[in-house]
Amino acid sequence: MDVEAIERATVSAVAPAETMEIGGWLLALDGGAIRRAGSAVPLRHDLRADEATLDAIEAAYAERGLRPAFRIADVEGLEAVRDALLARGYRFEQPTLVKVGTPDGMIAAARGEAAAVAAAPDAGWASVFTGEGFDAADGASRVAALTRSPDAVYGGIAEAGRTLAVGVAAFGHGWASVHGMRTDQARRGEGLAGRVLAGLALAAQARGIDRVFLQVEEGNEGARSLYRRAGFARAWRYFYWSRD
Repeated sequence: MDVEAIERATVSAVAPAETMEIGGWLLALDGGAIRRAGSAVPLRHDLRADEATLDAIEAAYAERGLRPAFRIADVEGLEAVRDALLARGYRFEQPTLVKVGTPDGMIAAARGEAAAVAAAPDAGWASVFTGEGFDAADGASRVAALTRSPDAVYGGIAEAGRTLAVGVAAFGHGWASVHGMRTDQARRGEGLAGRVLAGLALAAQARGIDRVFLQVEEGNEGARSLYRRAGFARAWRYFYWSRD
């Protein structure tokens, strides 16, 4: 699995205010709601625990008024890193799966016509993130980050002038990545998200890209079920690490 390409593409898609690299780590330096945009991630799954490097990462966040945070895969090769963070008082939470698939699988799983995609989002697209049942501040922060993605398309399904389901496909480092999947809470279970995935998949195919990844919280069984039907398979699991 091309860990480095996936991690670089992940950070690029969420467009943090600043990025930097220290000793084999990619630092996303942002204070917004998207935790991937505000945490440090190793670019390999066999990185040793270097105390001086961890010191430098913590200092980089502190210098910008940000709380140090890490995103660490639950794999054997990073066990020493996890032990070092535990010794520093960090705790882990929010288990999240990285899953990989193909545009063909995404298209095959759709129940209905693929969603339209556009090079830029409109107000209706953004409104889904702040609609009833969603945290408005969190949604606004996510819209701001996702609309800064350097190379992305925005999928959406609308009826009677109202946008009901949306998603983003970002492109980079040989991958398409899916982000920001949201469906109006009153219209879930109708296959709208699958149609959004299909629209994003067609955009990937148009660019000649046949590898797709996404990230989904382990406890989000509804989304995981959709992604299984679309042919996505687990690559690895990670946790976010932070301390009080």
